[in-house]
Amino acid sequence: MKRVLILRLSALGDVIHTIPAVVALKQAMPDADFSWVVESPYAELVGIVAGVRAVPVRLKRWSRKPFAFRADMRGAARAIRGCDVSVDFQGLMKSAGIGWLSRAPERYGFAPEAIRERGAVAFTNRRIPVDQSRHVIEWNLQLAEAVAPIRPVDVDWTAFPDDPSGRLARLGDRVVLLPGAGKPHKQWPADRFRDLAARHRDRALVVWGPGERGLAEEIGAEVAPETNLRELAWLLRHASVVVGADTGPLHLAAALGTRVVGLYGPTDPRRNGPYGQLDRVVSDYGGKRSMASIGVDAVARRVAELK
Repeated sequence: MKRVLILRLSALGDVIHTIPAVVALKQAMPDADFSWVVESPYAELVGIVAGVRAVPVRLKRWSRKPFAFRADMRGAARAIRGCDVSVDFQGLMKSAGIGWLSRAPERYGFAPEAIRERGAVAFTNRRIPVDQSRHVIEWNLQLAEAVAPIRPVDVDWTAFPDDPSGRLARLGDRVVLLPGAGKPHKQWPADRFRDLAARHRDRALVVWGPGERGLAEEIGAEVAPETNLRELAWLLRHASVVVGADTGPLHLAAALGTRVVGLYGPTDPRRNGPYGQLDRVVSDYGGKRSMASIGVDAVARRVAELK
């Protein structure tokens, strides 16, 4: 049995964008055994939705305290050894390096012009060019196609959203606002979210992640309780519409089939927009590439079209 190692460690949106390619590979290679090296917070997601064995890692924590986590590191090292093929969907030194450490004879990755850390190609021996004018999901599908002849697939996300306690039930059918983003320059100003929330009064719900509680409270609308990833997925799936920047929860909402309004300034929505809903993006990428240039009225019009 051929053993295939998937490499996409983080972040949430990027993991979501990789899942269709992995599901397609699984269908193209039904007799292969798949493992996916991924940061621990996303291990359950890839296990349930992609249906592969997750190899959870915490590289930053491990690098700070290697002796404290040596058992976990050894376990991950054992899990990746003996693979026949590695596929690096991330294109970083750390991800490609893991493929090299796996000793896989065939190590696929993107061609150097398509990755941020070009030194990563030193660890791959199958370097695949992709059409960089396309969405990143299609980049990943092109990389997968080099490994095996894949066919289009529909990813089943329905098993993941969950609210076992029922504590979120009253928060369905809301205009969900996502004021946070992984990087400050991707955030839409809080006062713009506050204005948008005021236009929806009792229907607005602010959803937040780690370290974002204070920002959420600035918006002046009802703030959702702290959620785990499954509960977050439940809120997003049951929303009327989700408004947010280029961030993991926005991509999760789009994957779940919820209507979204994506706010894009410094990143190209053609590459990183909510897949399947690029026509619902409000973007300044063709102008100053600034989130501050996106006005509330333009966003409110998009929301009104989708409610």
